[in-house]
Amino acid sequence: MTYKFGETKSILLLLFQVLFFTPLTLNGQKVLEQEARKSENHRNIWVNALYRISQPVIHNLANGTLKANMPLEKGAGYYSKAEDISHLEAIGRTLAGLAPWLSLKDDNTSEGLLRQKCRIEVLKGLQNMMDSSCPDFIHFDIADRQPIVDGAFLALAFLRAPDVLWHPLNMQTKKRFIAAFKSLRDRSPGYNNWLLFAAINEAFLLKIGEKYDPARIMFAVKKINEWYIGDGWYSDGSTFSMDYYNAFVIHPFMVELMKVLKTNNLTSQAEYEICVKRMARYAQYQERLIAPDGTFPVIGRSASYRTGAFHALAQTVLMEKLPYNIKPGQVRCALSVMIANFFKGDQNFDRNGWLVLGFNGHQPAIAESYISTGSLYLSSLIFLPLGLPAHNAFWAEAPSPWTSQKIWNGQQVQPDYKVEH
Repeated sequence: MTYKFGETKSILLLLFQVLFFTPLTLNGQKVLEQEARKSENHRNIWVNALYRISQPVIHNLANGTLKANMPLEKGAGYYSKAEDISHLEAIGRTLAGLAPWLSLKDDNTSEGLLRQKCRIEVLKGLQNMMDSSCPDFIHFDIADRQPIVDGAFLALAFLRAPDVLWHPLNMQTKKRFIAAFKSLRDRSPGYNNWLLFAAINEAFLLKIGEKYDPARIMFAVKKINEWYIGDGWYSDGSTFSMDYYNAFVIHPFMVELMKVLKTNNLTSQAEYEICVKRMARYAQYQERLIAPDGTFPVIGRSASYRTGAFHALAQTVLMEKLPYNIKPGQVRCALSVMIANFFKGDQNFDRNGWLVLGFNGHQPAIAESYISTGSLYLSSLIFLPLGLPAHNAFWAEAPSPWTSQKIWNGQQVQPDYKVEH
């Protein structure tokens, strides 16, 4: 069967409307239903999905029931004790994605009221996790290096939203966090992207005026720059790996780290801007990797991080540093389809709303030996653009096709050139 152009356009429009504007549900309740039906408004779908992912973590932590209620599903041959580290993984990764959205000003919209509710629970949860009398008390000083990683995601959240996540905490809780971060110094990070985790923990201490270890910061900056191989790509250690770790960790953490150093006159504006330009170039690749149907190649390790694979693109959007030839509206449309693919249905959640091991569905065989339930919440890092207000071009621009859609539909697209940074 063949279709004329006008008929094909109508069919695509119908599919677009069904995909984006059918109301979603969370635990059987409609969330922001009226807003989600509005034409050219994807924001509520993002809010809906982010809330669906994060709510079990932040609500249970606020109630002191995270350890009691969070499942501890593990990849085959899991290398450690999930009960020692998986909860911190869930907390740090969730908050690193939530932080920009939580930092928006309060208002009386449906989204604003939901955000206020989440913020109250997050602050209560942060207090609980540092209270040794609470069932959800989190130990940083254990005989395992993993807290270096997930302490770093929590530090990243504090750096992204200090006014709503750090400053409101009471002094006792702050002192406990500071002691917890300093306790991580008795362990060495891996000789790869992990150097950035150790560095961002120290950068957070620097940011809040605490004594920090400059060696951990400067060694990471030196090695990551040495591992830059060109055209927006870093090697993850001394050898290159074809995976998403440039997006999961390297670009976003390097940019946040250099931002703190620049603010404290420990690096130059020019050096900081080089890192931003490298990430913007990598974001071009990421936008082109999104297929016309919103899927993307499943390559390399840590596929269970799902949408976290687009952390770097999301960070570039949040910073409003997209290259000139990529419209914010086209990135919004591409990521909206991706988010709907993963989180509109129930395939990636268990019956209680927790993420399950897998990429798109319950696929535990794809999970490596370092993956457990808490690890999966790196998925939240795609939602950083929610930190941009609704009137920002990313949300306000009319829907437009992304690069792969243009190419496969026969539209004109400029060639992609290597960039020198």
